[in-house]
Amino acid sequence: MLRRVSILVTSFWQNKRVLVTGGAGFIGSHVVELLVAEGADVTVPVRTEGRDGFLESVRSQIKVKAADLMVERDCRAVTEGQDVVMNLAADVGGIEYNVAHPASIFRNNLQAYMNCIEAARCEGVERFLVTSSACVYLRHCSIPTPEDEGFSDRPEPTNEGYGWSKRMEEYLGQAYAAEYGMKVGIARPYNCYGPRDNFDPEKSHVIPALVRRIIEGENPLVVWGDGRQSRSFLYVTDFARGLIEMAERYAEADPVNIGAEEETTVKELVELLVDLSGMDIDIQYDTSKPAGQPRRKCDSRKAVEKVGFAPRVALREGLAETLDYYIRIHAA
Repeated sequence: MLRRVSILVTSFWQNKRVLVTGGAGFIGSHVVELLVAEGADVTVPVRTEGRDGFLESVRSQIKVKAADLMVERDCRAVTEGQDVVMNLAADVGGIEYNVAHPASIFRNNLQAYMNCIEAARCEGVERFLVTSSACVYLRHCSIPTPEDEGFSDRPEPTNEGYGWSKRMEEYLGQAYAAEYGMKVGIARPYNCYGPRDNFDPEKSHVIPALVRRIIEGENPLVVWGDGRQSRSFLYVTDFARGLIEMAERYAEADPVNIGAEEETTVKELVELLVDLSGMDIDIQYDTSKPAGQPRRKCDSRKAVEKVGFAPRVALREGLAETLDYYIRIHAA
């Protein structure tokens, strides 16, 4: 069952006018639901009117407006009158997609982002949330990785276009704060997963890709790399809550990791998913394929200190809910 919990102890979001870009998507729809539960007046821009994505449960309680974030005047129009802008819109995919489209990813993310933050400045928005990514970190970073390594050397090559776009978003957020006095939060989240994820074969990340392949009965299940690469996986409702808490509590133009401290290898992940599925599957590893960053583990000290954020959903529980969602929605 999907989690919708009232999450904050203040009245900060009550009657706040909040624009959530990407709000009809995987992560954004969970953010919107939590904001509505907190009493916010939420607006979600969509490129095509009538395409509400995953917003059915709150559609009558929010505003959905047609706007193309790649068009500056559309951003200005949808931002007018807003108190907070939470920028979650992004062009992103798994390793194969990111390797094939570094220029498109960089251009699309940065163009939409520049339009959004400039519109927020022009319209006098109270605060702006930059949703960055742990993909800003270099390939061989410290483990766990502190925030001050975000701009050292180049990002992981298999995510380079996306990593550079997120670095530029962070820099521009800090520059707008310095020059214009804007209150800007910079969240640097780790790998997110959960219900409503993108299960498309080309663009899916590791968990939705594995879920789809397992439930569709792929056997043997061939996994890229040797299985030793690791990640910090964060369940989507925890992710959404972390972004909201970040926007409220620490809009200081200072990046903060948002993630789970637990480090899980891909081998452990695959075995856990197969176990939860109850299926008898032969797991094989293809070391000729790219595996991405060798290790990724979130350093959560600043998130605890500055934001008070901590994950609530254990990996096994979150994976079970993700499998159940895919079976109900996609495999029925």
